[in-house]
Amino acid sequence: MGDDFKNRLDAVRARIERAARRAGRDPGCVTLVAVSKSVPVERLREAIAIGCRVFGENRVQEALAKMEALRESEAPAAPGRARGSGASEPIPMGVRAPDKIDWHLIGPLQTNKIKAAVGRFALLHAVDRLEVAERLDRAARERGLTQAILLEVNVAGEKTKHGFSPDELLRVTERMGAFHGIRVLGLMAIPPAAGAPEEARPHFRRLRMLAAEARALKIPGVMMRELSMGTSRDFEVAVEEGATLVRIGTALFGPRPVG
Repeated sequence: MGDDFKNRLDAVRARIERAARRAGRDPGCVTLVAVSKSVPVERLREAIAIGCRVFGENRVQEALAKMEALRESEAPAAPGRARGSGASEPIPMGVRAPDKIDWHLIGPLQTNKIKAAVGRFALLHAVDRLEVAERLDRAARERGLTQAILLEVNVAGEKTKHGFSPDELLRVTERMGAFHGIRVLGLMAIPPAAGAPEEARPHFRRLRMLAAEARALKIPGVMMRELSMGTSRDFEVAVEEGATLVRIGTALFGPRPVG
C-alpha cells in the first residue's frame, strides 16, 4: 500500500479542505472515517502508520476481530490527523495503535449484536429503529456507560433502505430524552444512488435542516452536532452542506468485493 495509500489519503484530505473552505467552514470540523470493510489487518496497520485514526466498519464481528488482531501488535509511531486536516499529537513509540484509534460502526446494528457492540465503538452511525435505541440504552446502563449514537434517517423514503422517516424524526428524538445510557450526537443518511454527486445535495441539505430542527428542541442527551453523510462518490458536496463525518472507502482503499 505504502506511498499509493499516502497519496490517496493526502488527496482526499485536500479535497475535504477545499470543499470546507468553499462553504466557509473550518476543515478541522470534518472527520474522515476510513471505511475498512473487507480490508485486511495488514493494510490497516499501514494505514495507521501513515496517519488514519478513525475507521468505520459495517459488521460488528469483523470489527471486533480486527480490534483484537491490532491489539496483539504495536504499530510504529507516526504523526496523524484525527479530524479533517487538523493536526493531532504524534503517536509515541511503544503505544499500542488501538489506544489511539476510534472505531465507528457505520452499518445497521442487529439487535442480537447490541451487547457485543456497546462500549466497543466510539460511535454507532446507523441506529435506525426505536427498538434498537431502547436495547442500546438498557445494555449501556447495565454496563455503567454511555454509548454515543447517530440516528439514521431515510431522507428519500426509499423502501430498500433503513432509517427513520423525516416525518417521524422529531417525535423519535423527543423519546430519546428518556434514555440515559445513550447520547444522540446527530444524524446519518445515505442518499439515493445518483449519476452525479450534485444530485445528492438536496438530501444532504435536508438532513442538515432536520438536525437543526431537532437541536432546537433542546432535549437532554440529544446534541445533534454531528452529520454523517457523504462517501467516496459525493463527499465534497456533503462537506459543502455541513457534513462533520465523511465515510470514505473506495477513494482510500480501492474497490472491494461487494457483499
